[in-house]
Amino acid sequence: YISKPFNLDILLLRIQKLINEEKARQKSFSQGINIDPGEVTITSVDEQFIGKVCAMIRKNMDNPEYSVEKLSADVGMERTVLYRKLNAIAGQTPSDFIRSIRLKHAAQLLNKGYQVGEVADMVGFNTPKYFTKYFKQAFGVTPSQYKVNL
Repeated sequence: YISKPFNLDILLLRIQKLINEEKARQKSFSQGINIDPGEVTITSVDEQFIGKVCAMIRKNMDNPEYSVEKLSADVGMERTVLYRKLNAIAGQTPSDFIRSIRLKHAAQLLNKGYQVGEVADMVGFNTPKYFTKYFKQAFGVTPSQYKVNL
């Protein structure tokens, strides 16, 4: 909130801080393993939205057929609106968001001692090879290496 009349320098500084906060939230979401909607959002409406999206993804975690179309139907939004909203809040496309939630859950399961093949099935990847490819892309190591480095 900036009261009127306002100084242009103060307005520009406030805008820059908001942009930096948004980038920091997006970075923390994309790099963290824990999924906490409160860390990603700035308003309670956004937090509720992310919470609902995460709940739908968790509910369908082991379903490899769960797609952006099904997510948008579950959330009650058109696909394009969902795309814009997730991109604005989390800095990711809906398909990337679904994959990142699955991979973060996979990392948590690997921490609990599950085998790589089991985890791939539990988080909705069709094959361990496909799972390994995206896990390595997200975390920089293969699931097996991740499990050994615990």
